[in-house]
Amino acid sequence: MDSQTSKPSPASPASPSPRSFQVDLRGLVDLLSHHLYSSPKVYLRELLQNAVDAITARRAAEPDAPARVRLFTEPGALRVEDSGIGLTEADVHDLLATIGRSSKRAEGLQEARSEFLGQFGIGLLACFVVAERIRVVSRSARTPDAAPVEWTATDDGSYTVRTLPHDARPEPGTTVHLVARAGAAEWLAEDRVLALARDFGSLLPYDVRVGEEAVTDLPAPWDRPYPSPAARRVALGRHCHDLFGFTPLDAIELDVPLAGIRGVAYVLPSAVSPAQRAGHRVHLKGMLLTERAEQLLPDWAFFVRCVLDTDSLRPTASRESLYEDETLAAVREALGERIRAWLTALAAGDPERLAAFLAVHHLGVKSLARHDREMLRTMLPWLPFETTDGRLSLEEFARRHRVVHFTRTVEEYRQVAPIASAQGVGVINGGYTYDSELVEALPSVRPGTVVAELDADTVTAHLDAVDPAVELALSGFLATARATLDPLGCDVVLRAFHPLSVPALHLDDRAARHEQARAQAEEAADDLWAGILGSLRGEAPRARLVLNHLSPLIRRIGSLGEPELIGTAVESLYGQALLMAQRPLRPTDSALLNRAFIGLLEWATNGEGDR
Repeated sequence: MDSQTSKPSPASPASPSPRSFQVDLRGLVDLLSHHLYSSPKVYLRELLQNAVDAITARRAAEPDAPARVRLFTEPGALRVEDSGIGLTEADVHDLLATIGRSSKRAEGLQEARSEFLGQFGIGLLACFVVAERIRVVSRSARTPDAAPVEWTATDDGSYTVRTLPHDARPEPGTTVHLVARAGAAEWLAEDRVLALARDFGSLLPYDVRVGEEAVTDLPAPWDRPYPSPAARRVALGRHCHDLFGFTPLDAIELDVPLAGIRGVAYVLPSAVSPAQRAGHRVHLKGMLLTERAEQLLPDWAFFVRCVLDTDSLRPTASRESLYEDETLAAVREALGERIRAWLTALAAGDPERLAAFLAVHHLGVKSLARHDREMLRTMLPWLPFETTDGRLSLEEFARRHRVVHFTRTVEEYRQVAPIASAQGVGVINGGYTYDSELVEALPSVRPGTVVAELDADTVTAHLDAVDPAVELALSGFLATARATLDPLGCDVVLRAFHPLSVPALHLDDRAARHEQARAQAEEAADDLWAGILGSLRGEAPRARLVLNHLSPLIRRIGSLGEPELIGTAVESLYGQALLMAQRPLRPTDSALLNRAFIGLLEWATNGEGDR
C-alpha cells in the first residue's frame, strides 16, 4: 500500500498532509475478518506480535535493552506500549503504509528474521477488524537523534504522518492507540483484553502486563521443577484441566530439541472416535499460534491432546494453523516416536497404568500396531480381543489354542461362537476395527503360531455327524425342511452338537452372502441388468440351517406327521437362528418370521379348540 503522495521531509514537523492507501481498506477489513481470520480476537495477537518482534529486533543490537509490553484499557479504547526498536518517519512510510512488507525487513534486521513471529506483514492492518482509528507513536532506537513520529489511520483508507517534539516520546519504542469500531467496544474491554493476552501470550519471553496484571507465566508448566514425579503429575493434570477441561490419564513429555519443541501430550480419560480430529495447542516462539492444530500427530495418536512451543514450524498466512511441509512431517514422526516410547515404557515398568490406558484407548494402540511389528510384539500380552474364552490378549489366547481361529466379521463370530466354544474350538472376533489384521500378523511376531480363518465349512466339520440310520429315518422330515427353505437359498443339514439349548444354527460365509445379495438384486432389476447379474451367478456355497439332533425340540418336530406343521416349525427355527446370530433381516426373512408366528398361533389355538 504505497502512499499516493511523496513523503514529507523527516526534519520538517509541518502539518500533516492526508494520504490514502492504494487499496480498498474496507474490503481489506472484510477480507481479514471474514476470510483470513477466524475471529476478531486475533487483533490482540497481532499487537503483541508486533511488540515482541520489535523488542527482539532491539535486543539483537542491544542485548541489555528493556523488554516490556504494557496494555492499558479505557472505555472503547486500548493503548499498547513496547520498549522495542521503534520506527523513523521513513520506516513509517515504507512499512506501515505498504501491504506485504513488515518492520522485520527494516535495514539491519534481515539477519535476525528467524527470531521473529510475524512473517506476512499484515501487522497493524489486522487491528481494523475491531478499530475505526489507529494511532501509532514511535521513536527509533537505531536512530536516536530522529524525532518521534506519529502515524494515524482510519478505516476509510486515509492516513497522516507527522513528526513530534522529542519530549513526546523520550525513550525508544512504540505506542499503539486503538479506538473501537461501532459494535466492537467489547473487544477492547479490560477483562477481554486480559483474557486474550493471557491466552495468546502466557509463554512469551518478555514482561507483558495488562495494567498491573501479569500476562506471562514462565517457565511453562512442563519446564518447571517439581519435588517429585507425583507432584509433577498432579501439576500437569491441573494444567490440562484448566486448558482442555479434562483430567488426563497421564502426561507424556514431548521434548524434541532438534525441532525446537518442548511440551506435553495429555492422554484423554475417555474413548474417542478415531475419525474425530484432535485439536492441539501450538505456540510459536511463545505466542499461541492455534488451539486447533489437527495435523500435528500421526492419525493413530487420536487419544492425546497436545500443548507445545516450537520455533521451527511454519505458520500459514493467517497464523492460525500449520503449513504442511517437510518440517511438519518430521515433527509429526518425532512426536509419534515419543508417544510410542511412552507406551513401551509402560509395558516394561508400569503394567497397571498400561492396563488402565488400554481399557480406554486400545483402538489407538491397535492402529499403531498394524504398521509397527515391534509395537505389536510389545503389546501382545496387553491388547484385549473378544474371544470365545472371554476378553483375552492374543498372547494368552495363542497359549491356550493350538490353532488361532478368527472370523472377519462380527456377524460370522456371532453365528459360530456358541457352537465353536462348546466344541472346544477357540475363536477370536476379528470383525472389530483392526482386529483381523492384527490376528493375521500374529505369526510374524510369534513364530510357530498357526492362524486360520473360521468359515461355515470349518464349523460344520467340527460338529458330530448323525448315524446314517437315524438320518434315514428322518428323511421325510428333512425333505420337507429342505423344500421349505430352498426358496430362501438355504440348505438343511442334521448334526449333533452342544449346547443342547441351541436347536438350530444358521451358517453362511461371505461368498454365500454375496451370492444371496446378487440374487436379490437380480430379482429387482430390469431385463438388461437381470441378464448381467445372472451372468455373474457363481457356484458359491449356500447358507445352511444346521439342526441339532441332540435337542429335544428338534426330536419332537422330527416326529410330527403333518408336513404343513413341519414347514411352519422349520421356518420358525430358521428365523430364530437368524435372530440369535444378530443377522440383519431381509424383507423375505421378516415375512417368513411373521408367517411362522401366525401359523404356530393358529395351530396352537386350533389344537386347543379340538380338545
